[in-house]
Amino acid sequence: MGQDKTVWANPAEIIRQQQPDNPVIAFAPTVLQDTARRFIDGFPGLVTYAVKSNPEEAVIQNLVTAGLKGFDVASPFEIDLIGRLAPEAARHYHNPVRARSEIAHAVKAGIRSWSVDSQTELAKLTAQVPVEVDGKPVEISPRFKLPVLGAAYDFGSKFGASPELAAELLKEVAARGYTASLTFHPGTQCTDPVAWESYIRVAREICDLAGVQAARLNVGGGFPSHRVVGVEPDLTSIFDKIGETTREVFSADAPALVCEPGRGLCADAYALITRVKAVRDGTDLFLNDGVYGGLTELPIIGNIDRIEVLTADGEPRGEEISSRVIFGPTCDSVDRLPGEMDLPADIAEGDYVIFHGAGAYSTVTNTRFNGFGLMSHATVMALS
Repeated sequence: MGQDKTVWANPAEIIRQQQPDNPVIAFAPTVLQDTARRFIDGFPGLVTYAVKSNPEEAVIQNLVTAGLKGFDVASPFEIDLIGRLAPEAARHYHNPVRARSEIAHAVKAGIRSWSVDSQTELAKLTAQVPVEVDGKPVEISPRFKLPVLGAAYDFGSKFGASPELAAELLKEVAARGYTASLTFHPGTQCTDPVAWESYIRVAREICDLAGVQAARLNVGGGFPSHRVVGVEPDLTSIFDKIGETTREVFSADAPALVCEPGRGLCADAYALITRVKAVRDGTDLFLNDGVYGGLTELPIIGNIDRIEVLTADGEPRGEEISSRVIFGPTCDSVDRLPGEMDLPADIAEGDYVIFHGAGAYSTVTNTRFNGFGLMSHATVMALS
């Protein structure tokens, strides 16, 4: 779509001029760069982007332009992607479980920062990873977990050692001559700064138990995007709490801080434009996109309710609201958004429903199941 135009004013202009029948993901580079600078200026340490959340090349390039100097890579593909697009940037390989072939690939690529959450994986790492690369020290960070607190999704169900095991790993990392650090992930879409505070306090306990001073503390991702109307994330409070707690509990031994936001950086730079296929007997709504496409994660962490409904002329629908079930286009009953969503009562077939803040885990998880999912990409100056 849009071969005669490369940059649009906003999603409404795309709707008016293109009348797209397939989903369109609209990207606003200025929004992404503004968010990146907010992290770089506000977070009291190194900001690294979790590439898995949206690995589009335009995203990587705009983050580098904004001044980002590090990336969290979780696979050989992401290692090579950043090596090509941002060769001067730091690459942290913080997927704690890897095949031996993946470790060999990363070693060859010059990776110097790793995470681990078990004795078996530490043994695999130390068998292949040197303590120095090109004369620079190699860092290994045990990853620990706590009960989920204030998050929409619990990353600890898959990754993370207990604090006791993390202390054992930290002690062994240091004994083997690697730079010993710590890392954690509080979960996804954390809106309460306390989620980080509790982890930082336990990090100090782990260091004391191991008798090792951690060189760096990676406070993970979990930084929220703006998903709910009227509840804009307070990133400043989160940044302040992380810095204050680290200084309080570590004092003069405070490790350097690192974070690895994914959703918090990229989500709000995108809007997903979908079209109404049908309004079944005035009740249920069917869209041309759903959980097998750009809305994959909504059943997992909840609906994005920052939505906008426009007619085919790009005009907003009425203010009277009606709650409706929303289905995607596939011939599969699983293809529906959770619960019901409040939409204009006069919404009609052919209208467009725009999901704002849909830039994380949308383009990369989009499938062609049932022959649907043909998603177009567009660049916009603004999202509204």
